[in-house]
Amino acid sequence: MKIMNEKLTLILQTSGKLFKKYGIRSISMDDIAKEMGMSKKTLYQYVENKPDLIEKLLAHFVDESQACIIEDDKDLNAIDILLKVSMKVSEEMKDFNPVVAFDLEKFYPALFRSFVMAKREHVYKHIKENLDQGIKEGIYRSDIDADLVAKLYVQKLRDVHDPEFLSSVEFSQEKVFQVMFENHIRGISNAEGIAYYERKMNELNH
Repeated sequence: MKIMNEKLTLILQTSGKLFKKYGIRSISMDDIAKEMGMSKKTLYQYVENKPDLIEKLLAHFVDESQACIIEDDKDLNAIDILLKVSMKVSEEMKDFNPVVAFDLEKFYPALFRSFVMAKREHVYKHIKENLDQGIKEGIYRSDIDADLVAKLYVQKLRDVHDPEFLSSVEFSQEKVFQVMFENHIRGISNAEGIAYYERKMNELNH
């Protein structure tokens, strides 16, 4: 079973790279099998069809995002955790191909809606937990409404991924996210938190 799972993970990673580079619609199961160096018959031992592959890939993506937040976070304060996650998101955005989102929404709308809902719930949950943690640690403002701020963050994140919005600004998606993130962290932090954030950013930039 472990070998089966490892092979499936490799298939998902390989598929993800192909989709990012060429878009979902233009990549066939034959292309994936060829890239994997296996027959299509062998590929179908791990996935039923292309929609099943995409569904598994999206679930894998959410799981990886979850692991990024959980991994080694016990000794980090709330601002450290946000910085860690933001750096991973920025890296992902560097090679983001908007064609992937377009193809997913147009040709696999049910999977797209399910993924978006799962992602929103995932982001809301962890932003809310981060806000509660930062308030307890005394680095976030004690007067913020954590539930409302988390919901607003999710809404702003939707704009960052909105092709129509991105086409109306003269900056990359990565730059838009970085500005949104800094506005968020400065808006929720108290004086101590802002001082800590600026110190950490200075360390990262030098």
